[in-house]
Amino acid sequence: MMTNSVFEFYLTEIDQPFSGWDFSYITDTERVSASPLPWSYTSSVIKPFRTSESVLDMGTGGGEFLEALKPFPEKLSATEGYPPNLPIAKARLEPQGIIVKGFEDDHNLPFLNEEFQLVMNKHDSYSATEVYRMLNTTGSFITQQVGGEDMKELNRVLEAPLKSEFDHWNLDYAVQELEAAGFHILEAYEAFPLTRFYDIGAIIYYLKAIPWQIPDFSTDRYHPALYRLHEQIEKNGYVDFPSHRFLIHATKADQTDE
Repeated sequence: MMTNSVFEFYLTEIDQPFSGWDFSYITDTERVSASPLPWSYTSSVIKPFRTSESVLDMGTGGGEFLEALKPFPEKLSATEGYPPNLPIAKARLEPQGIIVKGFEDDHNLPFLNEEFQLVMNKHDSYSATEVYRMLNTTGSFITQQVGGEDMKELNRVLEAPLKSEFDHWNLDYAVQELEAAGFHILEAYEAFPLTRFYDIGAIIYYLKAIPWQIPDFSTDRYHPALYRLHEQIEKNGYVDFPSHRFLIHATKADQTDE
C-alpha cells in the first residue's frame, strides 16, 4: 500500500509547470543526474563567443543558457522554433538588445549571407547548407546534438513506440553532411552517457517537458508500465538509461595548416 501511495503522489508531477528549457526542478533537486561527457559544450563555445563580433545562437530555448554567457558580443541574435518557448526567449533576451526570431524551416532562416562570425547550436536541428550560408568566410559552427539512440531504452521499458526517423542521426552522418556543405571539421566527439532517475516523478516530468520522446504520453495511458518502473526504482534506488550526444566544431576556412 505504501508503494502505491508513493506512486500516486509521483503521478502529480505531470501537473508541475515547465517553461523554456529549464530542468532545474528535477536537476537542482538531484532527482535526475547524468554521467559527465568527455567534453564541455560551454567550454567549447565560450572563447569564440567572447571574441566574435557577431553570433547566432540556434534553438535558444527560453534563453537561459545564452543569458548566462554574458558579457555579450557586439551583435547577438537567437532563433527558437518551438512556439511555446519563443515568447519566453523574447521576454528574457530582447530587453538586453538580443534579436530573437522564430522560424519554421531550417532551410530558410531570416538572416543575411555571411552575417555571423560564430553560429552555435545546442540540441537544435539545423540545415548544414543554411548554416554555411550565414557564416562569414572565417566563421565557425559549434554544435552539440542529441543522437538518434537517445533514451530509446526508456521507450522500450515503457512499451512506447520507438521513433525510427532519427536512427541515422549520429556523429558520422552529421560530419559527412557538414563536409558535403563545404565545412572543414576541427573537432568531433561522440558519447553515450547514462541518465539516472531517482524517482518515477522525475521521469514523468521529463516526458512532459520533452513531448517528442513519447508523443502520446499520458499517465493514464502508460499507468501500468509507469508503475512497474516505479517498483523497479523503489527496489534499486534508481534507474539508468543511455543518452546519446555528439559535438562538432566546423569552420568554413581550412585551419588545419594554421
